[in-house]
Amino acid sequence: MTTIDPVKNERTGNVREVGSQAIWSLSSCKPGFGVDQLRDDRVDTYWQSDGQLPHLVNVQFQRKTTVSDIYIYTDYKLDESYTPNRISIRVGTHFNDLQEIEVIVLSEPSGWVHIPIKDINEKPVRMFMIQIAVTSNHQNETSLVWSYSSMQQLDKKTMLFILCNKNRLKKINIKTPNLKCKTAF
Repeated sequence: MTTIDPVKNERTGNVREVGSQAIWSLSSCKPGFGVDQLRDDRVDTYWQSDGQLPHLVNVQFQRKTTVSDIYIYTDYKLDESYTPNRISIRVGTHFNDLQEIEVIVLSEPSGWVHIPIKDINEKPVRMFMIQIAVTSNHQNETSLVWSYSSMQQLDKKTMLFILCNKNRLKKINIKTPNLKCKTAF
C-alpha cells in the first residue's frame, strides 16, 4: 500500500480507469441515497449506507477485465468516525465465488492510498467482479456516505468513485493497465 496521485498516473498512459464499464451495486442504502445518486456526476448527491458492517460496494464487469490497481482517497482528520479502518478486496466471477485477495488496515490515513491488485505471480488480476468491503471504521461507526462523479475538470476519461461524508470528498479509482487492456467473455 503506497500513496500516489491516480490522476497523474493515468495521464502517463500506463493505466486507465475502468469503473465506468461496470455495473455497480450496494449492500444497503437509505431511501433516495442509492446507486443513482452514487453514479450521477454530481458531488452534492451521494450514497448513504443504511445497515450494519460490512458495507459493500459491488463492481461487476460484463466481460472478464484485468484490474491492476484500486485507489482510495481518505482523510481521517476531516472524517474521524466514518473513515474506513479495515477494507477487504474480493474478486471473482460472481457473488458466490469471491476470494479475498487483499486486506488493508488504515491507521488515520490522509490522502491517496494505492492498493495494487495482483495474483500470486504479481500480475494484475482478471475478473468479472470486485467487491470492496468496509469491515470496520475508525471509532466503530457503522454508517457511510459515498458519492460518485466524473470529475471531468481533471480529465474527460477519468471516472472517479467518490466517497463523501458531510460534503468531504473521498475517492476510489479502479485502474487497469492501458497497454494490456483486453477484455474477453
